[in-house]
Amino acid sequence: MATRKTASKKAKTAFVCTECGAESPRWEGRCSQCQQWNTLQEIVLEPAKATGAVNRYESLAGASPVQSLSDVQARELPRQPTGLSELDRALGGGLVDGGVILIGGDPGVGKSTLLLQAMSALATVVPVLYVTGEESAEQVALRARRLELPTQGVELLAEIQLEHITQTLLERQPKVAVIDSIQTLYSSQLSAAPGSVSQVRECAAQLTRLAKQHGIAMVLIGHVTKDGSLAGPRVLEHIVDTVLYFEGDSQSSYRLIRAFKNRFGAVNELGVFAMTDRGLRGVSNPSALFLSRHQQQVPGSCVMATQEGTRPLLVEIQALVDTAHVPNPRRLSVGLDGARLSMLLAVMNRHAGIVTYDQDVFVNAVGGVRITEPASDLAVLLAIMSSLNNRPLPKGLVVFGEVGLAGEIRPAPRGQERLREAAKLGFSIALIPKANAPKQPIEGLEIWAVDRIEDAVAYLRA
Repeated sequence: MATRKTASKKAKTAFVCTECGAESPRWEGRCSQCQQWNTLQEIVLEPAKATGAVNRYESLAGASPVQSLSDVQARELPRQPTGLSELDRALGGGLVDGGVILIGGDPGVGKSTLLLQAMSALATVVPVLYVTGEESAEQVALRARRLELPTQGVELLAEIQLEHITQTLLERQPKVAVIDSIQTLYSSQLSAAPGSVSQVRECAAQLTRLAKQHGIAMVLIGHVTKDGSLAGPRVLEHIVDTVLYFEGDSQSSYRLIRAFKNRFGAVNELGVFAMTDRGLRGVSNPSALFLSRHQQQVPGSCVMATQEGTRPLLVEIQALVDTAHVPNPRRLSVGLDGARLSMLLAVMNRHAGIVTYDQDVFVNAVGGVRITEPASDLAVLLAIMSSLNNRPLPKGLVVFGEVGLAGEIRPAPRGQERLREAAKLGFSIALIPKANAPKQPIEGLEIWAVDRIEDAVAYLRA
């Protein structure tokens, strides 16, 4: 008698890229969308939905008719200050009802401390809920006691199951909720482990839907990978309204919080904190952090005026040029674009006659700040020239300007604000692009406006 074999139904799987969120039916060494290697992870897809079942992703509101954009009544969204002025600056003024914020950073940088301080301040105004999945309730209480924070009104839930968390949110109806962290949560609807691509995406989508539906301002803490980007699928950053990165060196007491995406405010806003024994404290004059206090002028140092969002900052650029003892000289850049450094050295050689092909060149932005705008070009070149000639730049000099491949110096945005910040901090000379020259003189600030890199070098050699 033939035995009857019972076929077990195999779960349907797919492979998702952790960088861009693209799906593939089979594993491949390289993602076909973003071309990154070894980023595909297997996830278990949901079983087919039963007939008549409600889709948990269905729209929160009915279909809206087509209307003219001019007829739409726009209104300004009210803001809820967090009690931390530097965090409010990065957020664009404060929290928005229904807004979902994703904040990432290295382990131990202070993400939990920052949000615990914010929740302690918000609890005096609105109902709040702090959900901890990485620490026990006792550990959170010990941190609050160590920081001497008032904890009256701060509701705490130690839980990692998504369904229990959503049920608590519906019952308590807080105005602000913190999830620490999104990678620790899991949904019982999926069999994957917490932290997997499918769990992170499912939990983030459900929490975002809940926040929009009930007007809860929700903050999600996310882990980062070894290269500093948020762990999990890149689609996670598209789901949320705001993405903040909390940066800082473990050896330094200063922390920077930067907005990379903000649907309710400006991007690239920068908040600066100092880590103390009583938690994080906002720094009112961050330019002082990025300027070294030399007893006298030293070669290879140049102060530039940069712009982070709406805030002008003065940052010291340091360069060290030394004779190379290997056939291929080294080019090292910290806090600045390394590829752009090589381009600037070629421009300096061609248009200013300054040769560095046999020199090691090291460039650093003081204070651990990362500068991405091209207006730092002129400061980098002048710092390199100063170090190569072993001659300090004039005292009280501040510069900014983008350098093109043809040797021209291009203007930078918000030039007037940069100059006013420099004058306020006591700088007396500004070497800037001619297009940024102010129409009215700025008290205490002498302006050197130049068109080309040769003109800038000539000013400093005079």
